[in-house]
Amino acid sequence: MKNLLTCVFLGTCITATAQADFNNVLSAGVEDAERFTTDYMEPLSESVVYSISTGWYNTADAKPLGGFEISIVGNITGFKNKEDKKTFLLDPNDYENLDFVDNPGVAREVSTALGDISGTEMFVEGEVLGVTVRETFELPSGLAGEDINFVPSGYVQASVGLIKGIEIKARFLPKMEYEDASIGLYGIGIQHDITKLLPADKILPVAISAVIGYTNISGDYDLTNARLIDGENQRIEAQINSWVFGGVVSTKLPIINFYGGVNYITGKSVTDVLGTYRVTSGPFASETYVDPFSITKKVSGVTGTLGTKLKLGFFRLNAEYNLGEFNTATVGINFGFR
Repeated sequence: MKNLLTCVFLGTCITATAQADFNNVLSAGVEDAERFTTDYMEPLSESVVYSISTGWYNTADAKPLGGFEISIVGNITGFKNKEDKKTFLLDPNDYENLDFVDNPGVAREVSTALGDISGTEMFVEGEVLGVTVRETFELPSGLAGEDINFVPSGYVQASVGLIKGIEIKARFLPKMEYEDASIGLYGIGIQHDITKLLPADKILPVAISAVIGYTNISGDYDLTNARLIDGENQRIEAQINSWVFGGVVSTKLPIINFYGGVNYITGKSVTDVLGTYRVTSGPFASETYVDPFSITKKVSGVTGTLGTKLKLGFFRLNAEYNLGEFNTATVGINFGFR
């Protein structure tokens, strides 16, 4: 659980989840370490943005004034068949010090944080006091290498109806801690049922709504006990946020309903590697880096949603599938009245 939590939510390959030694990553120099880490983490950051952007609606029929619903929502974003997200092309000519042991100077596919390629050997070489020093190490594999082919997310969500077809929403995951890692989530949204403004609203068989939602997930990971590299106050802090702008249509039947939507998603992840790090091997041995780098990834795309909702008194159950750059399955257990 610690490995999955750290890799999925804190967005960094420089932990035990990536099975890499931080000393090895920084032995190539901070510029090369930042370039590699950015490419390695990009698909994982993108998948998390898509994962936390779902679940904002389970009907287009907004609640009346005072109506409310409390939901427990879980998402699974899969990447098992996303081969293009599991690798990236590493060209040694784009790096200052990093090269392949086999066929040096020739670009090749290596694993991302979602991938499963292992055993890729790299080396860093340089002059130290007139002597050529070479450091050899393996690049990290990814989640698929640990037989994990999904990114999970979950939260508690509440919706309250206001006037004229307006419904406000909030989602929350209290800060959870596991050993040296912690994670928390919050979000706010609004839904406007356009059909509530029409005189024939009561007899229309469908409802049409517009939805806007914002989600923020933040986490930190204390590297002190990991002892990956000599130094002080070593930690990773990550912030991932997403905006979703959607249009949704649904049926208005008594028990079981169907809904569908089209959504535009935009988001950003920022991962900061903080603290003091002293490299102890390779040509950069004895180098000290303070707050070595920060990684930013922006994401945008369009998704489509298809879902169904079952109503049994105060209890409701919904399930949906979101199609996009990363596909996400969502299940919600809901309680409320309208």
